[in-house]
Amino acid sequence: MSLTIRQIHKAFPAGKKFQEVLRGVDLDIEPGEFVSIIGHSGCGKSTLLNLIAGLDEPDFGSIELDGVAVQGPGPERAVVFQHYSLLPWMSLYGNVWEAAHSAGNDRSKAQTDSAVEHYLKAVGLWLHREKRPGQVSGGMQQRAAVARAFAVDPKVLLLDEPFGALDALTRARLQEELVGLWSGETRTETVVMVTHGLDEAIYLADRIVVMGAPPFPSIAEILDVDIPRPRNRTTIVHEPQYQKVYDRLMQLLMGPLAAPAEDRALEVPA
Repeated sequence: MSLTIRQIHKAFPAGKKFQEVLRGVDLDIEPGEFVSIIGHSGCGKSTLLNLIAGLDEPDFGSIELDGVAVQGPGPERAVVFQHYSLLPWMSLYGNVWEAAHSAGNDRSKAQTDSAVEHYLKAVGLWLHREKRPGQVSGGMQQRAAVARAFAVDPKVLLLDEPFGALDALTRARLQEELVGLWSGETRTETVVMVTHGLDEAIYLADRIVVMGAPPFPSIAEILDVDIPRPRNRTTIVHEPQYQKVYDRLMQLLMGPLAAPAEDRALEVPA
């Protein structure tokens, strides 16, 4: 599913003014791409993801999926948030099943049951399926959130720093599981992921979108990650392309893009 973003502007109230968080954002994402969005806190990464998800609306501009305007949430898009967002009174199985059932994709109960079992097994949670979120670790809760997103059978998967609060080992394992699910037997074509991790962005993405912080709240640069898949975590750091992309990210993020945010009156595009 192709994603077309044109001239997106978004601002939020800041006293008597509006603070711009996105200004004139243009981006095309093709089916089958994994795109990471990276930048400093407050640069509009999560805001852009929420706009794609239909959880918020732009002030100006448009977002289209296969030529159809995004006007709200839809089952063709699934979101994994940083803070799990599981229903605490339901089991892990119940959380995944309820999402898959509510997606309204014409699956029978047996097909829904099969999908839930498949994805819980894929993330290593089948033996823990009857436990509630409060009875398992944060890593296991996020595994359930990933399984829930895939069980909805979306065409576009949106990830908002889903592994940011996890320890390094758990994060690495979930990254592997994510790639395995995305490249396996699933309808999910396109992945857009917000991250603060340079290594995570390079390891997972085909392209990395670098956002500038206010007073430059737009796309600063888009980097291609020309490293063949499948990628090996232990050897990828020795790839010349890895070091090239890493160095460029450091230049961008430690340079003028790191300028502190300042209040700025909203400028309405002509």
